[in-house]
Amino acid sequence: MRQTLSPGRRQVLQSLLALGGAAAMPLRATAPAPLLTHRIPSSGEAMPVIGLGSWITFNVGNDAAARAECAAVMRQFFAAGGRMIDSSPMYGSAQDVIGDGLQKLGNPSQLFSADKVWTSSNGPEQIADSRRKWHVPRFDLLQVHNLLAWEQHLPMLFAMKKAGQLRYVGITTSEGRRHADILKIMASQPIDFVQVTYNALDREVERRILPLARERKIAVIANRPFRQGELTEALRRHPLPAWAAEIRCTSWAQVLLKFIVSHPDITCAIPATSQVAHVRENMAAGAGPMPDAAMRNLISAHIGRLL
Repeated sequence: MRQTLSPGRRQVLQSLLALGGAAAMPLRATAPAPLLTHRIPSSGEAMPVIGLGSWITFNVGNDAAARAECAAVMRQFFAAGGRMIDSSPMYGSAQDVIGDGLQKLGNPSQLFSADKVWTSSNGPEQIADSRRKWHVPRFDLLQVHNLLAWEQHLPMLFAMKKAGQLRYVGITTSEGRRHADILKIMASQPIDFVQVTYNALDREVERRILPLARERKIAVIANRPFRQGELTEALRRHPLPAWAAEIRCTSWAQVLLKFIVSHPDITCAIPATSQVAHVRENMAAGAGPMPDAAMRNLISAHIGRLL
């Protein structure tokens, strides 16, 4: 059944649109509309709500053709106004592939580099190695990956930030793991970012993590927006509902992303892809009308019934 927007909901959508802003686009621009941006609470810096993940998709080793395709994905990402690329030492060759792509693209100035420390031993050595692979002078954001040795790494990252060697500090988890520890760190440590799993079916973070992030002025990165492709694959056999047109969605991927990035406490979602067509589709989800709270609940309930 088609859902029509009430005047009140139209006003909410217009207000959300008003928050949008155009990111710098020194590369050839292809996006028809500017991306919505959300502010990083600790600094006020505007961040486009669609980022780029690299888990699995950029782990292509030395395959020249695959590396070229990843570089093409990055080119389209930046041309559409994207900034945040997220990776980790855990992701195989992804860091090397990102660095190779950045060099091929002339090291785009709008890059927001987000990486992680993932070791139980020498964090500074791993970070230096990661930076060399990316070919960047410093990272914008470093996160303790899955809280591994966080008691050791957070003081180091805070010291790097104070010394100007890093702009932001964060922590990560995925698939709903260790939320109690995440909450404890958020409440006690001056972190800038937290990265958690959030999508139309995995909504547990709405209960405590997102409210605490708002209270503590912590930016939130949403990982696994498609459950590593599981959601988009399962939904492809179902037609888009008529109400998807109200938020200008032409695919389930766009519906899923708009559900996430329309939440006022989500700073950025990081879908991963190795295909230019998919990154173009994903970036389009960061522009145009966004669902309000009622439609977000409708999206979640509808997808829950289908799956």
